[in-house]
Amino acid sequence: MAAQVETRVEVRPASPFRLPGGGLDGVARRRGGVLERLLHVRGQAVVLRAAQPAHDRVVLGAWAPTREAAEEGLRRLRFGLGVDDDLRPFLRAFRDDPWIGPSVRRAPWIRPPRRPLPFEALAWAICEQLIEFERATAIERRIVWRLGRRCPRTGLRDLPDAATLAGVAPARLQSLDLALSRAVALRRCAHEVATGRVDLDDPDHERAWARLRRIPGVGQWTIDMLAQQGQGRHDVFPAGDLGFLKLVGRRLSGGDPYARATEEQVREVFAPYGRWAGVAAAHALRVGRLRSAGRPIEAAAA
Repeated sequence: MAAQVETRVEVRPASPFRLPGGGLDGVARRRGGVLERLLHVRGQAVVLRAAQPAHDRVVLGAWAPTREAAEEGLRRLRFGLGVDDDLRPFLRAFRDDPWIGPSVRRAPWIRPPRRPLPFEALAWAICEQLIEFERATAIERRIVWRLGRRCPRTGLRDLPDAATLAGVAPARLQSLDLALSRAVALRRCAHEVATGRVDLDDPDHERAWARLRRIPGVGQWTIDMLAQQGQGRHDVFPAGDLGFLKLVGRRLSGGDPYARATEEQVREVFAPYGRWAGVAAAHALRVGRLRSAGRPIEAAAA
C-alpha cells in the first residue's frame, strides 16, 4: 500500500457543538467516541476521523496519499460537521422565543444535519423522496455496498461518485429497491454533475438549482435538502417534509394530532426566523419530539 500522509488539526468550535453519531447509510461510523468515514477527493481515498475530547475542542485527522488530498478532506469534514459555523447570533436572537426558546437554551448545539459533499446530499435526497426513512436508508446502504468504494485498510465505504451513478442502468438501481422514476432522476442528476453542467460547489446556488429543477423528479423538497445538507444554507429547510407538515399542523390547530399544514403554511410559520429558518426548524422538531414523548423541554437531555 502506498505511503499515507497524516494531517491533524485541533478546532475550537465557533459556537456550542456536539459531535454527531454515525449515520444509517453505512458510510460514517462512530466507535469509542471517534467518528470516522471514507471520502474521495479528486479520486483519492481520504480516511477522516473526528473526536471531541472537550466541549470546546474538536480534533480532526485525515490520512491520504497526498497532503493536498488530506487538507481538502479536512476542509470537507469541517464543513460536513458544521464545526466552524457561528450560531451565536441565532442563539442570542431566539433564546427567549416562545416556541423554540427552551430548546435553544437547553441544547444550543442543535443544528441541521449536513454532508461533506453536496452530491451526497443530492443523491440521498432523491433516494429519500416520498418513502419511509428506514426504507430509504436501507436503499442507501445497498447503493454504498454494491456500487460504492471501499478502503481495504479500514473497511470504510464511500458513496459511488457521480460518474459511476450516471453509468448505472435504471434496472440495476431498481434491483436495490429504488423506484424507476427516482432511479432515472438520480442518473440524470449524476450525469449533470459528472459532466460539469451542474456545479454544486458554485457559490451561486440558484444557478445549479434551476438546472436541476428541469429534471423530472427533482422538486422543491429535493432542492431544499441539497441546499441545507449539501450547501450549508441556514435559511433553507425542507418545508414540504411530512414531519414539518405534521408539526405545523398540530401547532396551527391547537394540538390536533391528525392536522396537516400546507407547505406554504410551514414556510409562513418559519419566515420570522429569516436567515436562521433552517436552524429554527431543527429546534422546532426537537420541541415537537419532546412534547410528543411527554417530556419537559427544559429538563430533558438533548
